Amino acid sequence: MRIAVFDYKVVATNPIGSCHGRMLAGLCQEHEFTVFAVEFENPCPDRVRFVRVPAPTRPLALLFLAYHLLAPLVYFLYRLRTGARFDLVQMVESNLSFGDVAYVHFCHRAYLKHHWKEAGARGLRGVLRFLDHWLHALVEPWVFRRVKRIVVPSQGIKRELEGMYPITRGKITVIPNPVNLERMARPPGFDREGFRRKLGAGPEDVVLVFVALGHFERKGLPLVLEALRQLGDKRVKLWVVGGEADLVAFWQGRARKMGLEEQARFLGMQRDVRPFLWGADAFVFPSSYEVFPLVSLEAAAAGLPLIVTPLYGVEEFMRDGETGFVVPRTAEGVRAGLERFLALPPQERVRMGRVAQEAVQRFDVPTFVQVWRELYPYAP
Repeated sequence: MRIAVFDYKVVATNPIGSCHGRMLAGLCQEHEFTVFAVEFENPCPDRVRFVRVPAPTRPLALLFLAYHLLAPLVYFLYRLRTGARFDLVQMVESNLSFGDVAYVHFCHRAYLKHHWKEAGARGLRGVLRFLDHWLHALVEPWVFRRVKRIVVPSQGIKRELEGMYPITRGKITVIPNPVNLERMARPPGFDREGFRRKLGAGPEDVVLVFVALGHFERKGLPLVLEALRQLGDKRVKLWVVGGEADLVAFWQGRARKMGLEEQARFLGMQRDVRPFLWGADAFVFPSSYEVFPLVSLEAAAAGLPLIVTPLYGVEEFMRDGETGFVVPRTAEGVRAGLERFLALPPQERVRMGRVAQEAVQRFDVPTFVQVWRELYPYAP
């Protein structure tokens, strides 16, 4: 099949983009793919064509509008210039006004209705994020009515879409996000204590790691910081991985005002998050809304216990008290989860991480690729 894929960023640091990248790598020998993206890390340069869409990447509301305008124009000019024809057009969520398959990792209307008030950012950043969600939600009904197939990563988002948009019933296929299990496993030669020491953590410290590209408010960083403040235990350290420079500077200032400058370390965007997972003792992620957070899978695959809120996708493998702790989305709830974790002997924390690692073995890349392989012949 000749398949056109429309996605903002098909790069390793983008959750949906990384899933698209793994699908392309697994199926590029079987289908002809052309990717229309703003940024693209091509896993198969000799098999997959890249057509750049010259849209700004920030703020997201501007990216949404620019991509909606420019992507169809670039697509039309490419077809006019090359004579290319496609059997199937695949896009992400409601980021394009036409297509056959929508790869959906977020229901923006449901988020605005049920979660925005408790997780929305304030100030200009909050206004811009609200605008991005509002624009997506405005277009969602039209896009979901027109597409033939919708692919989602979890049963939770499937239920949510069907409840919010009854027109999606019968169109949805669940393909759980993949994790490269071998790549995420900590290698025997990794100098864990040396890595921790470089980041100011000693053998007696308990290191929590929080990983997010952005949207720190929605993903629960304020709750983690407040829980640390309430806990008052200087041995508990927090590594915050991810975030652009302006976002990191804002939250560094917030942590400083809370008296947490010695406990919370902000590390910004990292090309490879694995060493931070391997060096930590637990992964903390009290997000208000996720459809299948890939980073939670990666943390579990790296052998970390999870301290998380009940999230779509994660609920499919998380077992409270066995793979980690499920906590309410409040600072007090996160603090109580941390207290439960700190009460465990060190060897029990390690054992809990191994159980989490075993629980995610079924979310491997070959299974992910195989389900996409089975979908494509029937997608149109």
